Amino acid sequence: MYKKWTLYLCALLLIVMSACSNEKQASEANGKIELDFWTFWGSETRRPIVEKMIDDFNNSQDEIVVKHTYVPWGDIWTKNLAAVAAGNPPDVIVNDIRSVALRADNNQVEDLSGLMSKGLEDKFVPKLWDTVEHEDKPYAVPFNTDTRLLFYNKDAFREAGLDPEQPPATWAELKEYAEKLNVKNGDNYEQVGFYPGWGNYGPPSWMINADDNVDFIEDGEVKINTPAKQEALEWITDFKKELGEETVQNMSAEFGSEQQNPFINGKVAMWIEPGTFFTQLDQFAGDMDYGAALIPSYTEETGNWSSGGGFVLEIPKGAKNPEASMEFIEYMTDVEAQTYWAENNFDNVANIEASEKALENLDGKAKEVYQKTLESMEQTSFSTVSLSYPDYESLLNPYIDEVMEGNMTAKEALEKAQKDVEASKRK
Repeated sequence: MYKKWTLYLCALLLIVMSACSNEKQASEANGKIELDFWTFWGSETRRPIVEKMIDDFNNSQDEIVVKHTYVPWGDIWTKNLAAVAAGNPPDVIVNDIRSVALRADNNQVEDLSGLMSKGLEDKFVPKLWDTVEHEDKPYAVPFNTDTRLLFYNKDAFREAGLDPEQPPATWAELKEYAEKLNVKNGDNYEQVGFYPGWGNYGPPSWMINADDNVDFIEDGEVKINTPAKQEALEWITDFKKELGEETVQNMSAEFGSEQQNPFINGKVAMWIEPGTFFTQLDQFAGDMDYGAALIPSYTEETGNWSSGGGFVLEIPKGAKNPEASMEFIEYMTDVEAQTYWAENNFDNVANIEASEKALENLDGKAKEVYQKTLESMEQTSFSTVSLSYPDYESLLNPYIDEVMEGNMTAKEALEKAQKDVEASKRK
């Protein structure tokens, strides 16, 4: 019996080896370098767009063929790190723009300085290029990004006696407008003017805005417990007290997306989202008359600081064909591909010329909103991961939650957060 199993396994092994040999021969006969490109873009909207861009690249030359591997959002980066550790990573991957330097420092991504074309960095928004450098060397190429805007209901402005062409410019005006836009029926709110704890611009963003873009870690120093950041948290909690805990909780429970978004269904008159929110408004807001504005500044002297993120294309450490991978990355981040991505996703892209072309090709409300995102990009903070304090967010955020829940004062929370983060300094 043992002899039979041995013969069977040997035969099976020969079949597998033969198949692999045939596959290799076919690949060599084809004469093309095969690249595996990992993304998390698997939606009905984005997958066809990225795969069209890949097909265009494959058809543009006859030396490289790229295949697209979709890996879900919750898995892609952990699987990539496991593949890097095992010595078998993908050739190119979409990765987070805020943590490139951390991956470079951990030797998880290839240095591109000897691979990329001369002057490549000049094609991109400078602050985005800054995010991909570590010790003056690039380890990724910026692909797309985002920035937040204040969307406001012009019809609600008119009903409240506000000028629909003059959105709030400062926090003081935002509070004043919010109070005028509140509509109550007895003790219940039919419409809330604004609440800074809702939307896509959380307390950390308000804190940086108030501190005139002084980040939580600035030049290697912890800048959590500052007067402006304390005042920002107090400002948010004051909003909550005035609306009432019950109002905030009950309304939040009803929020959803598309038609259930509280701005789209008229429950909230001012709402903060990335510029891509336009696509939801275009599809579900009907004939709502709305505007898009820069995030209000803390005072007239400070900036309209928004918060942003985005993604890069990078070559994981140990990838087998770095030169071919770099050729593909440069194609995907050049003008034609980036313009196609921007127009079909209504997305901000990193390539400067592509952003300008996308804007030229838009019209109507789409052009108005996209133009405002480009203005906002000039005052967008990316809060890149600190190499000295890589875990600062996980230490800070629970303290912010304690303040929002009324369990600690802003002063108490930020004093403790400052000490905890300082003690966590990476050796």
